[in-house]
Amino acid sequence: MTTPPPPRRTLLVGFGKLGTRLAPLLLADGGEVLALRRSDGPVPDGVEAISADLTVPLTAPLPEVDAVVMTLPPGPDVSSYRTALAHLAAALPARPARAVFVSSTGVFDGAGSSEPVTERVEPVPTTDRGRGLRDGEKAAVELFDAVVVRPAGIYGPGREFLLRKVREGAPVTHRRRTNRIHETDLVRILDLLLRVPEPPALVHAVDQAPAPLGDVVAFLADRLGVPVPPDDGGAASGFVYDGSLVHAVLGGLDYPTYEDGYAEMTAPR
Repeated sequence: MTTPPPPRRTLLVGFGKLGTRLAPLLLADGGEVLALRRSDGPVPDGVEAISADLTVPLTAPLPEVDAVVMTLPPGPDVSSYRTALAHLAAALPARPARAVFVSSTGVFDGAGSSEPVTERVEPVPTTDRGRGLRDGEKAAVELFDAVVVRPAGIYGPGREFLLRKVREGAPVTHRRRTNRIHETDLVRILDLLLRVPEPPALVHAVDQAPAPLGDVVAFLADRLGVPVPPDDGGAASGFVYDGSLVHAVLGGLDYPTYEDGYAEMTAPR
């Protein structure tokens, strides 16, 4: 299948690891990329940097763009996302034709469930973090008609939190239900959602191997040659997310299971 071209000009808002990896894909196919972030550090070759703080109204208008990808970190308040996105919308001369908002499966919180959660399930968050994420999703749709992406447990090179926990032997809840997505596949998802003519309105960005945390740490311990971290005795919690939609859109993952991704990360160098 021929990959559609990228938008002519894309604004990446919150230019962190995802933006740094997404930009070269768009540039390689002839797209222009602008990066909006609070810092004024260097950006990759070919990327136009814009320094701005979206917690306050922008003092200068932004350039007109064809697409925007929002990968902002959570703020201190439930309304933080809405405030930032409102300031972004006010600074743009026109609504972009395509917008993607990166949220999190953290919009689902509470006791959890073993029943697979699809995109049709309405989240009812019970924490400020979850409520903030959900309000951010709603604001992104209201202001930009955005496609919403909910990643779960992003991992990959430079994202080695669980590997450190296993090496330290820190106790974990073995019965906690976990889901994850390799950063490479998440970037592929974002890239494709910018390009396809009719993207889904909402996708759960998860791989094909939801698993109890105990299974994952046991696999990692074996790969690292260390003891399996002890179980802290916590009750079963967490959700299982159905990724059928995003798998169909993407046509397959580079890292369909945590074994695939972590095997590469723990391979001898």
